[in-house]
Amino acid sequence: MDFANEELKRISDIAKDSWYEKPTALATIRYSFKIFRRFMKDDHKILEMGPAEGTMTGQLLEAGYDLEALEGSPEFAELLRQKFPDLKVHVALFEDFSCEPTYDIILLGHVLEHVDNPSAILAQAKTWLKPGGKIICSVPNCRSLHRQAAVIMGLITTEQDMSEKDIHHGHRRVYGPETLRADFAKAGMNVDYFGGYWMKPISDNQIEEQWTPEMLEAFMLLGERYPDIAAELVVVASDK
Repeated sequence: MDFANEELKRISDIAKDSWYEKPTALATIRYSFKIFRRFMKDDHKILEMGPAEGTMTGQLLEAGYDLEALEGSPEFAELLRQKFPDLKVHVALFEDFSCEPTYDIILLGHVLEHVDNPSAILAQAKTWLKPGGKIICSVPNCRSLHRQAAVIMGLITTEQDMSEKDIHHGHRRVYGPETLRADFAKAGMNVDYFGGYWMKPISDNQIEEQWTPEMLEAFMLLGERYPDIAAELVVVASDK
């Protein structure tokens, strides 16, 4: 099986049993939108790569942004079209997509941990940006408090090990601050902003059973204060 067919089968399997709309996952995506839009202007043209079920897509459209989507999964793409009939959805593997410099902002929310060659994807995506354009991304952080605790408890051997959730989502890697910066550097990009959010001390299941929405919001904010040990990392980058 060649790469394209193998990749399509892989993302199709993920789409058939997605966990992205579980309560904690939804809260994470919604909070990341709050951070992303700090770097976006009302007149920006935006490409959202890998929107999956479209949680952030809906927020972007509701906020009035000029938005297009690039989705590799035909299943997710069809769902996006049903939810957002006026949205332009490009259906292609990221590796196969090309366009002129069109976008002010490209969003990659929980994308780079999935792809085969992150720095190549970033190098390709930056050619779709207008002069002065930015790539904004978020990824899970291997140094998150809950991962460090899992190592101490013997649930995983190292912070970089794949959890059950990582495997289910089809992650290929778990980033740390240094490895995320390195992939942007390999792509020839400057990191203009590096931060994080979501101070996560325990598992999603425990949080969903025990926490209030107010607790979730507070711990999302705490992660911004201590990004190196937050559950999520955020980068805003531009071409060198």
